[in-house]
Amino acid sequence: MTEKILMCGNEALAEAAILSGCRFYAGYPITPQNELCEYMARRMPEVDGTFIQAESELAAINMVFGASVAGARAMTSSSSPGISLKQEGISYLAGCELPAVIVNIMRGGPGLGNIAPSQSDYFQAVKGGGHGDYHCIVLAPASVQEMADIARLAFELADRYRTPVMILGDGLLGQMMEPLIMTGGTPVLPTTGGTPVLRDKDIKQDKPWALTGCKGRPPNIIRSILLEEGALEELNMRLKGRYDE
Repeated sequence: MTEKILMCGNEALAEAAILSGCRFYAGYPITPQNELCEYMARRMPEVDGTFIQAESELAAINMVFGASVAGARAMTSSSSPGISLKQEGISYLAGCELPAVIVNIMRGGPGLGNIAPSQSDYFQAVKGGGHGDYHCIVLAPASVQEMADIARLAFELADRYRTPVMILGDGLLGQMMEPLIMTGGTPVLPTTGGTPVLRDKDIKQDKPWALTGCKGRPPNIIRSILLEEGALEELNMRLKGRYDE
């Protein structure tokens, strides 16, 4: 699709995530990211994806954890206080070396704050947020066009480095309407409308760590508890090396 379309940032990011191969989304409503959640609810069934409105932010991030364990491209979204509730799960994703995309459409704080745009979650995002020695890759778009463009990059980085990637926007960017070009992904399967959509078989498939059955190989074990001498240090150094790269 080369013609410009008018979308708000939240919807542009959601559509771009789907075009980039996201087939699992779990979230919980919170202003100002609700347009993203609502868009996913409409679109995911159209691409044979899974949309779940979870009972809480904590449940949503753990559902994403499970989908990632199974090898799916998975995403969740929330806004500032909701992201705080997800931090345990984000730390577990990092500790288990699992890819996922987390979207934070920031609002004012601390506490419940208000629903006005804010950029106050920067330090929480870039320093890891949860407990332990890890960092998320953080991508911060500055326009609705970049909201769409960054979605594909986020999933590719998550898969390449086996790490959670955070897209950091704010309420203004999420709800602002702007013309953009939705480029989609390659290789692609054109839909009737001409918009390219990644097929499941086009998504990065070499995920030998995923729990997809163990025929012809030893069973995989995914865990974040490492009690053997030196094992946790080795993991943390590996995570740091990926982040530095």
